[in-house]
Amino acid sequence: MAMPRNLEGLSNPLATPAQLTSSSSSLDGIPTDLETSVRFAGALLTQAAGVLLRLPQDVIAQAIVTFTRFWIGPDGGSLAVHSVKDVSAASIYLTAKLSFHPTSPRSVLNVYTYLLSKEASPLWFVNASVPKDKPRAETYYLSEGSYQAQRLSLLKMETVILRTLGFNTHVVIPHTIALTYLQTMNTASNNLAQRVFEHLNASLLSPQLLYATHQPNALAVAAIYLAAREVGVKLAEEEWWEVFDVDREELGFLVVAMNSMEGFSKSEKEAWADTPIPLAVKDVEAELAKRQKAQDGE
Repeated sequence: MAMPRNLEGLSNPLATPAQLTSSSSSLDGIPTDLETSVRFAGALLTQAAGVLLRLPQDVIAQAIVTFTRFWIGPDGGSLAVHSVKDVSAASIYLTAKLSFHPTSPRSVLNVYTYLLSKEASPLWFVNASVPKDKPRAETYYLSEGSYQAQRLSLLKMETVILRTLGFNTHVVIPHTIALTYLQTMNTASNNLAQRVFEHLNASLLSPQLLYATHQPNALAVAAIYLAAREVGVKLAEEEWWEVFDVDREELGFLVVAMNSMEGFSKSEKEAWADTPIPLAVKDVEAELAKRQKAQDGE
């Protein structure tokens, strides 16, 4: 992933066209639709874990970007080798450790044990029947022996992520940039800013990998453009986005991509309404076997 040298402070390393053409998972025979669904669920899992760990949204967003980058390109991680749940946990742990809000391995593993519990998890892609009553603690209890084993796995996965990313953990989040742009244009109302942040947060889950393919300033501009139309705030009639170094073509693509997130999320939930999304290697293998069996039966 290359980064402009003169803009390192406000830019992110972006995926190259070659990296976007094929992933390590696809080379290992993982269908694109399955890879997209599993990656989407992993980002949602990371978001939920960050909330339960009471991490700030910017730290959670950085963890999701790190999680996403890990799977990109033929040299990235493969779903046939690494479990999404392990990469998600290590991404949260690593990002929090590098921030002003570090969290302990025990806290991280306790949260993931709860979120991945088939009986207790409130996540639709883990537990199809979300419990109405408070689940019993024993359904998601992490024993000392399990903790020690998972702690070693967490630290090992952290090392794998760092090595895969070339130890480049630099992540710039567009939220602050967007707020600065709103203030520059004298349009920083609460309703507009909230809607802008909603689009930026939703884009973290994008199947187009928007945070890995576009710079933060472009994401900020697109979120402002779309949110302003939705809230009914009139912006400058001129092509104001060019002031922030974004051309019309890129803006159009990002607006369409951001606008499609609600439909994409609904379609994923409908597609996996009757079965959990596989988050472990063995579950991915089971899903592939089920698909192969269904194909052979046709």
